[in-house]
Amino acid sequence: MLFALSAVPAYILGSIPFGLVMARVFGLGDIREIGSGNIGATNVLRTGNKLAAFLTLVLDAGKGAFAVLIARALFGEGAAGVAALFAVIGHLFPIFLRFKGGKGVATFLGTLLALSFPAGLAACATWLVMALIFRISSLSAIVAAFLAPVFTYFIYHPHGAAVVAILSVIVIAKHHANIRRLLKGEEPRIGKA
Repeated sequence: MLFALSAVPAYILGSIPFGLVMARVFGLGDIREIGSGNIGATNVLRTGNKLAAFLTLVLDAGKGAFAVLIARALFGEGAAGVAALFAVIGHLFPIFLRFKGGKGVATFLGTLLALSFPAGLAACATWLVMALIFRISSLSAIVAAFLAPVFTYFIYHPHGAAVVAILSVIVIAKHHANIRRLLKGEEPRIGKA
């Protein structure tokens, strides 16, 4: 029962496509028909509207963090892990978009910040350092997701690290096309199409 009470609201919250919402609010059109077609902040940035991209990033991270914090407050630490998992799954496979969602990086980082703020900060810092060095969002996300379970294990808890490891595998797997382009040297850099 606690599993369902944590999973279902977290999934629905995770399903809210804030990139699509922000693109419409700012009159940018359907974000699914722009750039990569992804509903995340990186693709919103391709429209040239930095505020819309920033708000997408904050809201996508926020929905993951909110799901975790509410589940923890109501049902405890185990429920927080369940909420983290289902908030990210909601973003990846949103019921509101016929299960065609984003890659989940911001939502993943938001859930991690809520599970363990220091571990989340370490993952966000990893993304930022990689982005500053290589200027490739997908590479930054893959490296941050890869290291997130390690940060979680040493900073937070081994059980939490197991949940984060599952999320990391899912997020990295959603980047399969990006990985192929990275290997070919064809992945676009941040701020470019």
